[in-house]
Amino acid sequence: MPELNVVDIEGKKAKSIELPKEQFGVHVHDAVIHQAVVMYNANQRQGTVSTKGRSEVSGGGKKPWAQKGTGRSRQGSTRSPLWKKGGICFGPKPRDFGYTVSKKTRVAALRESLNAKFLGNNLLCVDNLEVPSGKTKDFEAILKNLKVEGRTLAVLDGTNEKTLLASRNIARLTLVRALDANASDIMSNKNVLVTKEALKTLLKRIE
Repeated sequence: MPELNVVDIEGKKAKSIELPKEQFGVHVHDAVIHQAVVMYNANQRQGTVSTKGRSEVSGGGKKPWAQKGTGRSRQGSTRSPLWKKGGICFGPKPRDFGYTVSKKTRVAALRESLNAKFLGNNLLCVDNLEVPSGKTKDFEAILKNLKVEGRTLAVLDGTNEKTLLASRNIARLTLVRALDANASDIMSNKNVLVTKEALKTLLKRIE
């Protein structure tokens, strides 16, 4: 059965947690992760870009020249998409790009993303991750002791104002609750730093 070491804030091994062998240490199904990540990214799109068609731009009320006799091509409006300052042909309009996938797919994507980090040795479990002082340098010292480098997602079981305050100015560090973490959050970061209680919450979510 696969095991994940649990360390303290000084980086020393404290204990280990057994992970479900059906879910961890096996082949990663990339397709289900891709489905969920694309869905989460699409839901974050604002979709506010807008262009004006020929009926919306100002001007163009008069026919530029006579239909016949000038030797030039037929034109009905100076706001045709063929003209400078004309309307945009098939331009984007405000729309909602959001969609959803089944709950089963979202759970599977969360499970596979955690498995991917576990197989890549990028899943680190810490006994407790709290900074009572609320100071950034104390949080940075913890990350240094844990030898965590690069983009990191810290998954906590709850919200601690002091810990959140201490993490705000640390570059490439994101804090998220275990109940809110998803496959996109996990895969967009190199490392996943999770507390022991938060890991239990995550394991319940992927059962």
